[in-house]
Formats: sequence, C-alpha cells, structure tokens
Amino acid sequence: MAMALLSLIVMVIMHCLLSSKGLDQSPLPSNFLFGTSSSAYQYEGAYLSDGKGLNIFDVFLHQSPGTTVDRSNGDIAVDQYHRYLGDIDLMEAIKVNSYRFSISWARVLPKGRFGEINWAGVNYYNKLIDALLVKGLPFFFLILIQHKSHESCHKS
Repeated sequence: MAMALLSLIVMVIMHCLLSSKGLDQSPLPSNFLFGTSSSAYQYEGAYLSDGKGLNIFDVFLHQSPGTTVDRSNGDIAVDQYHRYLGDIDLMEAIKVNSYRFSISWARVLPKGRFGEINWAGVNYYNKLIDALLVKGLPFFFLILIQHKSHESCHKS
C-alpha cells in the first residue's frame, strides 16, 4: 500500500514537472542537478542472491517481522538488482541529470571486512555503473555499511 501511494505521488509530481519535451529546467541554474536516488536495501532486493550476505536490516526485519506496518522487508524491494536497465531507461525518459545510489557492503563483502570479495556483487555494481555511463547519466554513490554477520546477530 505504502509503495503504491509513493509511486502515485511520484507520478503526479513528475507529470507536473515534465513538459512534452521532458523536464522544463529553464527556471533552474544550468548546473542544477535534478536527479533520482536509491538506497541499496530499499531498492535492490535479491535477498541472498549471488552470494550476498546479511546486513543488520535483513536480520532485524526477519527476526521482528511486525516492525514495519505492512510486515515487509527488503527481500524483493523493487528488484533493482534484476531491473536496473529498465530503471535507467526511466531515468533517461524523465530527463533527470544525476543518480545517487548506495552500494551494499553485504553484497560486496558478504562476511564483512575480513571475508572474501563477492565478485558477483562487484559485477552487479560494474554493470549498473556501465549502464549509467552509456546513457551519459552522472552518478554518485555511497557505501552502505550495515553489515553484521548472521552469527553475531544471535549472540548476546
């Protein structure tokens, strides 16, 4: 329900901001960044796919499912992990000029800083960045450090 409402609000805002030629940026300074952003946990989904480890939100929301109003978690989210090309096409269609995303520590280093690198996670972010570069969409990223191994979450 909340996601559907958020999508509707975004669509209405974008409809108001877009002309038939895309975003009307004339009242904005030429160097103004009008972009989109995402948080790895809230967007990627792909819970434990391709070697991803657990982060604190994975563990917390699985151990305490009533924490969110709709009992949701980030297991699927909006599935950007599998749908990133379509997401980038949408960004291009609405004529944004920047994208800020976060990199999930648990996807790149599933066992924490002393574990092995998960090359499937690195490859996902490389493909995402390459697709942004192909579209000429400037990007910024943050590294989301929320990793906590499954074993340490059960210790008192």
